[in-house]
Amino acid sequence: MRHRLVLLTEIIAPYRIPVFNALAQHPEIDLHVIFLAETDPTLRDWLVYRDEIHFSYQILPSWRRKIGRLNLLLNWRLLGVMRRASPDVIVCGGYNYFASWESLWWARSHRVRFMVWVESTAKDLRRGHALVESLKAKFLRSCDGLIVAGKSSFDYMRSFGAGEDRIFTAPDAVDNAFFEQQAELSRRNEAELRQALRLPRRFFLFVGRLVVEKGVFDLLQAYGTLAPGLRSEIGLVFVGEGTARAELERRAAGISPGSVQFAGFAQREELAGYYALAEAFVFPTHSDPWGLVVNEAMACGLPIICSSAAGCAADLVEDCWNGRVVPSSDTSQLASAMEDLSEHAELRAQMSQRSRERIQKFSPDMCAAGIAEAVLSRGVTHHV
Repeated sequence: MRHRLVLLTEIIAPYRIPVFNALAQHPEIDLHVIFLAETDPTLRDWLVYRDEIHFSYQILPSWRRKIGRLNLLLNWRLLGVMRRASPDVIVCGGYNYFASWESLWWARSHRVRFMVWVESTAKDLRRGHALVESLKAKFLRSCDGLIVAGKSSFDYMRSFGAGEDRIFTAPDAVDNAFFEQQAELSRRNEAELRQALRLPRRFFLFVGRLVVEKGVFDLLQAYGTLAPGLRSEIGLVFVGEGTARAELERRAAGISPGSVQFAGFAQREELAGYYALAEAFVFPTHSDPWGLVVNEAMACGLPIICSSAAGCAADLVEDCWNGRVVPSSDTSQLASAMEDLSEHAELRAQMSQRSRERIQKFSPDMCAAGIAEAVLSRGVTHHV
């Protein structure tokens, strides 16, 4: 017997397509994905890879508006879509959209099992408002099961009183094979690529939005405190765009000696070149539910310097094994980790191999298997 699964998620994110493709191949699952919007131009410039989609899906009509820090997304026609889809199980990606609550109401009204896919952690800066936390707790209590990305989100769900029998892990993943292959091609053409991208001979790499909460100013400050001789040897490259770019560039101009470059936004096909030629990847975020750029960097064989605030840190980065884990906002320890890795080539080589080994367990197939386990579970319902 195949279970009709409707999976509700925000946008057609390129890193989710391989996961949904794998889930659609499961012999016991009949998958239909509902996207609340095609993309989010206010935050990301990702391409939409429709030609790679091999699962049933549709995109709801939507209206989006950014009001301060609030990203408002409204949809219509969801109830009719649910009725026609006739799901046995609904998996909802998050709880912060009106459509999330609408789909929960529909599921309860039609006695359909309802599960939420959660990436939030206790260190997420978006949490903390009393009303929001109260609504979140109510939503979670109403679900029949919780799907989490890793250890940090698992612990966060336990803090809401969820029993371990209700929590299923679907490890966050990217297309490891794609990044590994692209990185290998990049290394074969290192001289030409380094010249084309105007990259330093050695450099630390950051990939992500250039905004305060990603810790980009901490990274720049840490780089600026490295010994002048070391800064003359190794540069810092930011790949991404964001509201902090102009101020970062202004501050970077005052760092001498040293080389700080801003490459702008890069699509998936371009990223592997930056990863392949970097010395180490630095992710100094103040708040991040996971941090899939760490997955990408590890698939390309990079040692990782990661803040403890990243949701992925507990699963992907082992301190002094495949990288360094440092406290968020601690520029002194961040600089110490950067100095340590930059001065020990043998250590970087060991960490590089360990990153490759560990990331194999965080694949689209493993993520899809975790979702499938939740969908096919026969646990007792716990909704109110």
